[in-house]
Amino acid sequence: MRVEPGAILEGQVVKLLEYGAIVELPEGDTGLVHISEIADEYVSSVGDYLREGDSVTVRVVGMKDERRWELSIKQAKEGGPSPARSPRRRPSREFEERLSDFISHSNRRLNELQRNQSRKR
Repeated sequence: MRVEPGAILEGQVVKLLEYGAIVELPEGDTGLVHISEIADEYVSSVGDYLREGDSVTVRVVGMKDERRWELSIKQAKEGGPSPARSPRRRPSREFEERLSDFISHSNRRLNELQRNQSRKR
């Protein structure tokens, strides 16, 4: 199968890095699976999830440069669109109200501090 963004391919882990894993794809291309794209939960160590020589299913997210690809194991499992195309959730009304209260309280407090500073001068 041809390597192109959005494709789901089988690859082999050839090298583990602190921040991800290098995966060899069909036709000799390679790509990086960033540590944040390995699993749905927090990944503290790549070695906890992958080993050199493991066969993995990856989604091609994009191209870094010629013959170097950005890959995701997590998105291949979900089978969904890449994060760039997923809809953004709107913050809840409660969050917006709390944020607004925090900002107004902070502004009042800042004004008080500035006023006290100017009185001391």
